Amino acid sequence: MSSIQRTIAAPGSGAALGTNNAIRSGVAGDPAGPGKGLRGGQIGLAAAVVIGVSTIAPAYVLTSSVGPTAEAVGNHLPAIFIVGFIPMFLVALGYRELNAAMPDNGTTFTWTWKAFGPRAGWMGGWAMLAANIIVLSNLAGVAVDFLYLCLAQATGRPELAELAADPLVNIATCLALVAAAVWVSSRGLHTTRGVQLALVLLQVLVLAWFFAAALGQAGRQAGSPAFSWDWFNPLNIGSFSAFAVGLSLSIFAFWGWDVCLTMNEETRDGGRASGIAAGATAVVVLALYLAGSVAATLFAGTGDTGLGLANPEHSGNLFAALAHPVMGPFAILLSLSVLASCAASLQSTMISPARSLLAMGHHGALPARFARIHPRFGTPVFATVFAGVASAGFYALMRVLSTNVLNDTILALGMMICFYYGMTALACVWYFRRSSFTSARHFLLRFAAPLAGGIALVAVFLQTAVDSWDPAYGSGSHAFGVGLVFLVGVGIIAVGALFLVGAGRRRPGFYGRPKTEGPVTGPSL
Repeated sequence: MSSIQRTIAAPGSGAALGTNNAIRSGVAGDPAGPGKGLRGGQIGLAAAVVIGVSTIAPAYVLTSSVGPTAEAVGNHLPAIFIVGFIPMFLVALGYRELNAAMPDNGTTFTWTWKAFGPRAGWMGGWAMLAANIIVLSNLAGVAVDFLYLCLAQATGRPELAELAADPLVNIATCLALVAAAVWVSSRGLHTTRGVQLALVLLQVLVLAWFFAAALGQAGRQAGSPAFSWDWFNPLNIGSFSAFAVGLSLSIFAFWGWDVCLTMNEETRDGGRASGIAAGATAVVVLALYLAGSVAATLFAGTGDTGLGLANPEHSGNLFAALAHPVMGPFAILLSLSVLASCAASLQSTMISPARSLLAMGHHGALPARFARIHPRFGTPVFATVFAGVASAGFYALMRVLSTNVLNDTILALGMMICFYYGMTALACVWYFRRSSFTSARHFLLRFAAPLAGGIALVAVFLQTAVDSWDPAYGSGSHAFGVGLVFLVGVGIIAVGALFLVGAGRRRPGFYGRPKTEGPVTGPSL
């Protein structure tokens, strides 16, 4: 009988408690917990928060998502960010409980497998991997734009910025940036920590400067509105469809805090610290988004002409249009901030798919080569390279198919994020179903919070899926009369279901396993 089975059979016994403590502390002859070969204790709580903020990439998110969100909800940007934060925070509470009980860097894959069985685990893991690979391509795309913009601003040669519009130059530069991110990520979290600290400090300081400068010039631009507390009221958003679009984009804006949990086996006291880092990351980012959305709205308004945030000509890359009007000769600093944000997130985001692939290979859901650990760096190099190649290939494909690759992929990402976060939240409810009513704390954190968050995300997923079938949704790109956002978002999930059929036949050792039920009681934090 395995240690997990013994814990389930006798959850209240001293042996079970010892097993849980061993798993949580990463001892019992294993440097990082479940025996994947990763090096435990590489980073602490503060470094995990820095990497979490870096992965979310607030400067990148603001420049790439505020425009599309303003198109959907107008001046109610602060309201939609708050509403998007709520289900994310509720889901994060469920993640925290699951991480305390089962600290495994497979996160969604492992936890949905333990709750619902191996096939559900595959679908959750597939959606998480697909979302990460797509956002890696998106990050690289924005980084390309700002790289050439920085070169143009630094040299005084505006024509250099136009190089980003050349498909061949764009794709080649994207491949180079992804390759650099793969190289840094392959060298381990110790290297990652130093790189991320410098890049996160740069983007946060410049963003603070930008916010202050925008507020100082509020009301000077045509169409800039006066401040209103109504901007924080989500009930005044025009329709549920607009609300769902805005919420999906807002959820995308907070996505990435779960990287703190994929590092749980490499973090000191990972069963506890990783969950705290995830929640702290979300709160820090919410503060940045509220400040940024209010400052940008007061400066430019949410109109669809001129500098208006909803102007489709710059909605996918807002700071490229606002940098000079707001910061004047220091505009290059904002461009550098977004470039740093993209570069930092491109590198730190590699952590999540690489470790998810590692966990899937370790547990038998994927070929064993995904579980290989580099003998010197202690990292899943093969899985990291695979994630990099997949993201670069996806970007090249979307760059050819879509007239607005950034906007369409963000909308599709929102759907996949809702899918796998919602699945994980509901897995928390089911896994802890026997202990949820044993105390008020358990009821709140293991049942009420993840259930509410999961239902909200599933509802947004379904509404966005219905709306995105329309060919006019997003940029208007479509194939066979179906919107490209639907084809990317729902289509990739469907492809995962098709792969599951083949995977079940090729790997019966994993997919034939029964699910591991949740304990009657679990570790408390």
